[in-house]
Amino acid sequence: MNTFLVLIAITAFALLLNLPFGYLRSGTRKFSLLWMLYIHIPIPFIFILRKMGGLDFTFVPVIAVGAVAGQFLGGRFKPPGAVG
Repeated sequence: MNTFLVLIAITAFALLLNLPFGYLRSGTRKFSLLWMLYIHIPIPFIFILRKMGGLDFTFVPVIAVGAVAGQFLGGRFKPPGAVG
């Protein structure tokens, strides 16, 4: 498979995987144990997928941008009727 398509797919997966974790992280106290867990739990899954896709370490910054974007966007979601 084309390396570019694999990179796009894994980056999209990283973004989508991090959306719910960003949402959960936004409701916790900064630098608490849960806050750290919500940031780090998705990392092994992204690592495994990157290795299975045959991408080396040079593609990590691109995938990390997708993961950080997912955390950020997930943290911006508010349930209907939420205050704040």
